[in-house]
Amino acid sequence: MSDKKIKRAALIKAWQSVFRCPLCHTRMSVSQYKSLICKHGHTFDISKQGYVNFLTKPVKSQYQKALFEARRELFETQQFFDPLRREITEIISCLQSPQKPMTVLDAGCGEGSHVSAVCRALRTEYSVTGIGIDISKEGVLSASKTFGEDMVFAVADVADAPFGDSSFDMIMSILSPSNYKEYSRLLKHGGAVIKAVPQRDYLKEVREFFFEGSEKQAHTNTSAADRFKMNFQTVQRKRLCYTKPLSQTELSLLVRMTPLTWKRSEEKIQRFTAKERAEITVDVDLLIGTNPI
Repeated sequence: MSDKKIKRAALIKAWQSVFRCPLCHTRMSVSQYKSLICKHGHTFDISKQGYVNFLTKPVKSQYQKALFEARRELFETQQFFDPLRREITEIISCLQSPQKPMTVLDAGCGEGSHVSAVCRALRTEYSVTGIGIDISKEGVLSASKTFGEDMVFAVADVADAPFGDSSFDMIMSILSPSNYKEYSRLLKHGGAVIKAVPQRDYLKEVREFFFEGSEKQAHTNTSAADRFKMNFQTVQRKRLCYTKPLSQTELSLLVRMTPLTWKRSEEKIQRFTAKERAEITVDVDLLIGTNPI
């Protein structure tokens, strides 16, 4: 067994108390640094990269390796979402006390960039454990390879998360589908859910180029905010809007990472990425919910 796998398994073992079996919902423990096993013998192996796949049946996903590689490059190297991450870090800092350890779940973590950056920033003042789940094996594989030294990642469905009740102080959902009933189950008393949803001008330059004259040119997401408000007694809402200058190379990364360009013609993609430089808009609502209904 590799040293890397042992270290990752030891990290999972340190936080094994939060896991529950997705089949029988009983608690799990790490066995011989190889697997998570529940009392009924249901076994989920720890991969050599250090993640666990909790899905009980295969799931097809359009989110493939190339997309996650482009996201990681754009997010980490080009700092495309840094203002968003700083805002989320500040929100968590205002809601949580540094005096107690904190558990943070990123539900729909993709390649792990967001939760890794937020936890890294919080660790200057907090004792933080970050866990990310995603239904895409490719995303979790990328996350575990890149950020798995001090983070736990798992392939799992946000609608049936492999964790016990009241396991997390904070739950993040960044531009991803959500399941608020499950979040309410997972959230500790006094915890909070932070959801980032696209606002009107989110990637408007991409929409205007690829969807000119169609309904998709304009983006509206009022229903997401309405659903969020229906599930929490206390809701705060913050709007964050900024632009980032992207070079030709960075524009190529952008079109590879966004579903907005799926099924677009190669000729049109090449015309978009032929620009030497472009300002791209990030426009999101940050919804902060506490006291689940």
